[in-house]
Amino acid sequence: MNRMHRWLCRSARWGKMLDQIIVPWVLSDVSLGDEVLEVGPGPGLTTDLLRARTAHLTALEIDPALARSLAGRLGGSNVAVVQGDATAMPLKDARFSGAVSFTMLHHVPSPELQDKLLLEVRRTLKPGGVFAGVDSLQSFGMRVLHLWDTLVPVDPDGFRSRLESAGFKDVFVEANKYAFRFHARA
Repeated sequence: MNRMHRWLCRSARWGKMLDQIIVPWVLSDVSLGDEVLEVGPGPGLTTDLLRARTAHLTALEIDPALARSLAGRLGGSNVAVVQGDATAMPLKDARFSGAVSFTMLHHVPSPELQDKLLLEVRRTLKPGGVFAGVDSLQSFGMRVLHLWDTLVPVDPDGFRSRLESAGFKDVFVEANKYAFRFHARA
């Protein structure tokens, strides 16, 4: 992420928006269970909210510095931080009761790698486990925020079929003017 984006993702304003609007919207009809995977936590504002909702949370972060920082901050809690690539997760099959991704799919550098991520999430979920998340819709502001940064927007209209191709069922996708949320079962 570029410097402006890193600043935003750590800001109190973004944290408040996550707490009061985004996380409740995404998880309103979802039960994640006791063993949850968070894909791409970044600085961990969502991790802070999610760890109160589950017995154990594993946060998978590709950026080594962000993973170290998050692990240091949450050491001794119910969160395990793993540094790794979500398109080739260093995690066991059928381990998690639930998985989440919050506004990170557009950072995966191609649709093909995004699809590999979906396959990896499906592989790590127990049968019946739920995958839920949200991603931003493409806009002028989104493009400006991602200058000199990875931005591969996800089309919500085709996301249902991408989840189904990865082996998910009971797929739900809903968009508003800023973002789309989804959930599906393994």
